[in-house]
Amino acid sequence: MPPSKKQKLESDFKGDTIKEIRALLPGCEILHNDANYIQGIPDTLVLYRSRYAMLEWKRHANAAKQANQEYYVSKFDDWSYASFIEPENKEAVLNELQSALGAPRASRTPKR
Repeated sequence: MPPSKKQKLESDFKGDTIKEIRALLPGCEILHNDANYIQGIPDTLVLYRSRYAMLEWKRHANAAKQANQEYYVSKFDDWSYASFIEPENKEAVLNELQSALGAPRASRTPKR
């Protein structure tokens, strides 16, 4: 069955944002976690030099969260950086990600 328009939009958001992350953090590695391995682990691991971040992708700010997602995002944010990312907070998360991972480029300015 073909993806719905909303699924395609979420996929496009994720794909486009990953391209932006690669531009912000040249040489980073981005890995996609297996949702069936540990329930609630964030979707994406970003490795940059000796640091890491974890991102949990959501279609929108009010999208449902699965059990344990809040726990793991909070835990990994205490250790390094982790966040839920959706179109509404994308710019803020990319600024925080760049700062947390010590990217050499100037911080991004949020678009208003």
